[in-house]
Amino acid sequence: MQYRLGIDIGGTFTDFVAYDETGAALKAWKNLSTPADPVEGVITGLRAFGDVEAIGSIRLGTTVATNALLEGKGARVAYVTTKGFRDVPFIARGNRKHHFDLAWVKPKPFLLRRDAYEVAERVDAFGNVLLPLDDEEVRDIAEAIGESGGIEAVAVMLMHSYLTPAHEQRIKAIFAEVLPDMPVSISYEVLPKWKEHFRSSTTICDAYIKPVVRTRIGSMQTRLEEEGINARLVIMRSNGGEMSADAVADAPIQIAMSGPTGGVIAARQTARLLGLDNLVTLDMGGTSTDVSTVVDGREKFTTDFEIEWGRPIQIPMIDIRTIGAGGGSIARIDNGGMLVVGPESAGARPGPACYGRGGTLPTVTDANVVIGRISAENFLGGEMSLDAEAARAAIAPIAEALSITVEEAALAILRIANNTMVGALYTVLTEQGLDPRDFVLVAFGGAGPLHVSDLMSDASIPRGLVPNFPGQFSAFGFTMADSRVDRYRTVQLNSRIFDRGRARTSMETLTAECLADLSKQGHDQAEIFRSVEMRYLGQNYELEIPIPPGDFDEAHVAAIFEAFHAQHEARFGFRLEDHVELINFLVTGIARTGEVSLPEIPASDAAPKPASVRPVYFAGGWRDTPVYDRALLKAGQSIEGPALVEESASVTVLDPGKTLDVDRYGNLLVATL
Repeated sequence: MQYRLGIDIGGTFTDFVAYDETGAALKAWKNLSTPADPVEGVITGLRAFGDVEAIGSIRLGTTVATNALLEGKGARVAYVTTKGFRDVPFIARGNRKHHFDLAWVKPKPFLLRRDAYEVAERVDAFGNVLLPLDDEEVRDIAEAIGESGGIEAVAVMLMHSYLTPAHEQRIKAIFAEVLPDMPVSISYEVLPKWKEHFRSSTTICDAYIKPVVRTRIGSMQTRLEEEGINARLVIMRSNGGEMSADAVADAPIQIAMSGPTGGVIAARQTARLLGLDNLVTLDMGGTSTDVSTVVDGREKFTTDFEIEWGRPIQIPMIDIRTIGAGGGSIARIDNGGMLVVGPESAGARPGPACYGRGGTLPTVTDANVVIGRISAENFLGGEMSLDAEAARAAIAPIAEALSITVEEAALAILRIANNTMVGALYTVLTEQGLDPRDFVLVAFGGAGPLHVSDLMSDASIPRGLVPNFPGQFSAFGFTMADSRVDRYRTVQLNSRIFDRGRARTSMETLTAECLADLSKQGHDQAEIFRSVEMRYLGQNYELEIPIPPGDFDEAHVAAIFEAFHAQHEARFGFRLEDHVELINFLVTGIARTGEVSLPEIPASDAAPKPASVRPVYFAGGWRDTPVYDRALLKAGQSIEGPALVEESASVTVLDPGKTLDVDRYGNLLVATL
């Protein structure tokens, strides 16, 4: 047997899914995360697996880069730029996040101004060298940085280097000679696109986290070797692909949003199996909830991402929105006497009050325990006992403050958490011009299935899907991930003066870079997808237009322009026939490494039998509710609410007025009567 192992390190739990590539069997489990040393939680889970010698590859989703950026715990960075542009990272944008908030302070870059250096070189907007680079000046800067002490990484961003990168590449080579152990990030390799603020910010962030990521990933590899695990370790990219551990060390910004991508990948693959075109995903864990969409079988990508306002990171990533609503979200009464839930979380330690680890504050998980949705005796398949009385005691002050019963307070906590998640769902649906009635809500994460029925009603989504292993669904998605490389570059062309030779050369260069990167990671075959970001003259935002294979001859170029006109008319209701600008060329290379053959489950026409019955508090009060064991359900069976479906890492709540059907793979399909 050879296992492909997916690992998702979350704020509360670390999830594991092992796929047997020989027998097409799946195994899932989880254990509590260890925030002080995330590697320890991984090792604990691997020991629980047992047969570590049978693990062929490990695919890891990690928050090490995200946390370093969010917490400001990165390296001290030196910045090298073209003379006259030293202050670009500090000026940033001229606008404000809150126009009328006089107390708001613009975030500072991950950089001290005294660590910013200038070199006398210049490339113009057409890529022509106006002023050559002086090697000796660069050597003097490198020596000064080395002598200053404390600098741990260097970021280089020169004007128009996305057109002519020779100067940045030469600076990197000189630093390698003078300071061979100093990590250097150059904007041509990180973000070869126009707009200096975005390019400098992304490059600085890459340098800022490079030493941290190298140390953490190196520690992970060392610990795995010490445990006798010689499996190939790959890390999940923000774009949903995988990349080798060595590649991550060179480009750590590519894993800035590593963890949440797995659930979207798994949802897309599940949708293909079931013939579903449009999905909205809801990944509700212990600390946060992530939402995204799959439209026409494809996940949505974006480069419009900011760690916080004023710190943009423009790398290709799956478009995932995150809010502070999870099972560990803390409920409280604010100064106005209103009930508020989140974004503060109890985390893994002390955790919700019912965990019995010292937590005393009421959480969403405590509320689910109080109203009977979660069994105190059968949490995590019985591996962890919960303290129901501690949960009631934590929620009692909320009930007293609102002059309602503890059960009513618990239900109110859940309703407020649901309302927050509905808002998140609308940001990826209605705000994008998408009708919720056209989508299927895929609920996963340990807490997602608990809320699927409520959210279907509140968000007007007619159908829901609780997939296999919902509590470990992101880790499951990692086992299905392909190796993916995105290359992009600003190449300004327009319909009036279109340089076919330049377009052809640029696309060939990007394609060659994709193939070389994949080959470096051990992949000899890859599919290539190409696109161009285009707009009309005077517009400030572009549409991405996929382009078919071709050599940019007259007919090929005409087809590209017509595709843009048609998409623009479909999106905005009008088209122009002249002066189209081509801004960025994009090439994606995909090596198929995530093929999974999902096993089908036995079928039955017999009505399923509940394993037990227990009282559950719904909107109308307590109701005796049948509880089903998901492992015993057969394909073709149906359940009518109210009901609970328990499994080792989650519980699916079926409200009155909802039905549930089991498909041939064991997924639970929820619908409204």
